[in-house]
Amino acid sequence: MKRYIQNKTYDVTRLDDEYVVLNTDNYTVTKLNGVGGFCWSLLHEEQTVDSLLEAIHKEFPEDEQPDEGEIEEFIMDLIQCELVHHVS
Repeated sequence: MKRYIQNKTYDVTRLDDEYVVLNTDNYTVTKLNGVGGFCWSLLHEEQTVDSLLEAIHKEFPEDEQPDEGEIEEFIMDLIQCELVHHVS
């Protein structure tokens, strides 16, 4: 199972229910919703899609919980933004 982790700790600002991640290497800004910001905070340690889903299910109400495909897409977006990478 693939594991992911943040490339490094970037500046993050929380504005209401959104998070803004400033990639100081590429000078890019990535906005995350509440669930995305929660996942981002977990990705300072190695995570799998399953471990992220399990943590989301404990933290958020059912109507706010993404499915596995949405988490995979989210991770791919973070990889494309050079914010996370594969560990294994």
